[in-house]
Formats: sequence, C-alpha cells, structure tokens
Amino acid sequence: MLSVTLTDAELMLLGLVSEMPRHGYELEQVIETRGMREWTPIGFSSIYFVLGKLERAGLVKAEVAAGAKARKVFSITAIGRDALLDQTKTALATFRPTFSSLLLGMTHWPVLTRDAALEGLEQRKASIDAEVERIEVLRRQRQPMPDHVEVLFDFSAGQLAAERMWITTTLNYMRSKPWAPME
Repeated sequence: MLSVTLTDAELMLLGLVSEMPRHGYELEQVIETRGMREWTPIGFSSIYFVLGKLERAGLVKAEVAAGAKARKVFSITAIGRDALLDQTKTALATFRPTFSSLLLGMTHWPVLTRDAALEGLEQRKASIDAEVERIEVLRRQRQPMPDHVEVLFDFSAGQLAAERMWITTTLNYMRSKPWAPME
C-alpha cells in the first residue's frame, strides 16, 4: 500500500498517461474528446502544472520528443503505476461526501418568503432538467463509448434523477405545511 494521495486531477492525468505516453496538448485533446471535465474539472493551463507535480513525485517521467516541435512526452513510472492502481481502487471503494449549494439553501430556507423559497426549488428542478438534457446530448455525441465511460454518464443521470425526485417530494411536503418564516 502506497502512502501517495492524489488529487482528482492528478489521478485523472496519471491514468491517461498510463494508457500511453502523451504530451500536455494530447492530454487536453483526450480530456475534451472523452468529456472528462464532466467528472473532474481541470483547465488546460493546469495540465502542465499537474504533470510537473507528478514528475517531481516520481510518478511520471518526461522525455523530450524528437521532431520539429520539441515537446515533453510524459509516461508513467513503476511507482506511478502502483499509485494509480492503489488510488483507483480507493476511489471506487471510498465514499467522499460532496457539498451541494442546495444544503445551504435549505439551511437558510426560513429567511425567504414562502413563495420565494418554493420558487427557488422550482428553478433548481428546471435547471436539473436542463442538465439532464445536456448530459444526454453529450452521451449521444460521444457514441460509441466504452462501458466504463457509459456508466459514468449513467451515474450522473442517476444523481440528477434522485435530486429531482427529492425536490418534487420536498416541494409537495413544504407546500402542505404552515409557513414558519424566520423572526
């Protein structure tokens, strides 16, 4: 068991470099083509920074590629492969909570008027519907996809469906209750 803890961006890039040696621009293209920013936000400008961190940690090595454009090509090291295996298993096995703005909105629900609070949830439900459609468009654009990528889209769609159902139930519940505004 390694003592390396990778950020999401580091794990993503390490995994992509493990597929084959790549330079930063190739990594950007793969991230964009596969729609990977749906699951791990990383900007193009951060790719070389993260690769530098991985290189300093000994998880990847860089070699200057021959050719007209001398680019650093990154490949995974044995230590990097061990870290990738360990961190991938941990990512699959471990629950890590995420904090939605919805939780803060519900915490401060009483500061709003009844109509404003209910309208806020209605608007969130509409934005979830729009996000579901956006994800489905991305899914169709990227067909065919490997099974492990297809289920990533399923996961996102499932989370959105669960939140939409929760909002619908909560709206019905809150509409049936007397209003208790903050004093």
